Amino acid sequence: MKALDVMVRDVATVKPDDKVSEAIRLLAEHDVSALPVVGDDETVIGIISEADLLHREEIGTGTRRPWWIEAVTPASTLAAEFAKAHGRRVAEVMSRRIISAEEDTPLSEIATMLEKHRIKRLPILRNGKLVGVVSRSNLIQALASSQTPPAKGTETDRQIRLELLDRLKQQHWTDFGARNVIVTDGVVHLWGLISSEEERKALLALAEDVPGLVKVSDEMIPAY
Repeated sequence: MKALDVMVRDVATVKPDDKVSEAIRLLAEHDVSALPVVGDDETVIGIISEADLLHREEIGTGTRRPWWIEAVTPASTLAAEFAKAHGRRVAEVMSRRIISAEEDTPLSEIATMLEKHRIKRLPILRNGKLVGVVSRSNLIQALASSQTPPAKGTETDRQIRLELLDRLKQQHWTDFGARNVIVTDGVVHLWGLISSEEERKALLALAEDVPGLVKVSDEMIPAY
């Protein structure tokens, strides 16, 4: 399986001139550990994560050192720490080092990258522009969906997944497309929180209407 088989396409993002408070709100609202920072042309220019917001003056967690250690700490380090602790715009706090992958990157490589860099989410880019995100939880979902890699039918599985995601995007009664759908050997696995039993039934009906699938596996969890 590759990134495009498991990635979430509807990704919350921020702009470099957005307020840090807006990024914090989105992190909490979407229950994610990081947000891609995108320019006006949707090119990814940075990442703002939980780690970038750990040492904030608002909650008294700013970095403090004895004066004699601070005296020998490089000025660039002190300046960077000050910006992260006091910055009010995303550009002042975000990390500019972007660790990313492409749509056809195998999941084995993505797992290695997540582990090597000790990150939880990986932006998926096409020509430098954001098309999705793969997280650790997406890899666990893929593992749970199929204990053995599919030997055939991968292209059909992708077609089924893309068709279902497109149909979900057209529905105004749900934001389930922002969560995850995985298809293995024609079986559609629906993962994520739902707000009501009515939403569950509607999502199942929507999925079951997609041509080519074998069945729908309901992995949804009620948030009510």
